[in-house]
Amino acid sequence: MPDTRDIKRQKKSTARLFAVQALFQMEASDAALEDVQEEFETHRFGAEIDGDTYAEGNLDLFRSLTKNAVTNQSKIDQLTDKALVAKWPIDRIDPTLRALFRAAGAELTTQDTPPKVTISEFVDVAKAFFPDGKEAKFVNAVLDHMARSAKPDAF
Repeated sequence: MPDTRDIKRQKKSTARLFAVQALFQMEASDAALEDVQEEFETHRFGAEIDGDTYAEGNLDLFRSLTKNAVTNQSKIDQLTDKALVAKWPIDRIDPTLRALFRAAGAELTTQDTPPKVTISEFVDVAKAFFPDGKEAKFVNAVLDHMARSAKPDAF
């Protein structure tokens, strides 16, 4: 039988993945936060689609990450820009990575999660979208810089 901590950890991981997907969808379709949250809550969290069952996620974390990423987008984008090479501002990077940095930035700036946990979790999300590994290394470097700026006392 799975450990309760493992189940909680898996639900948080799923919430992070869904948050990145939701933020990407919002940018791609220009949809409102509430509409995308409702769609994910209704059609992704634990839903069965074409014989595949989506994982249950931590709904509170999903809502918090998506809401705070939208509410604090300017601050998070500035934090991300500082971590990127000057010639590559956030609006020039892949939209999936942009969504990932915004979700991770929301967690780094509004949650009590240890920065190393946030970094590790979002590097895993990057690996899910970019299995060749190059982007995961890039994500790790950018998030480490962002975390050190957002939570310097944690290092």
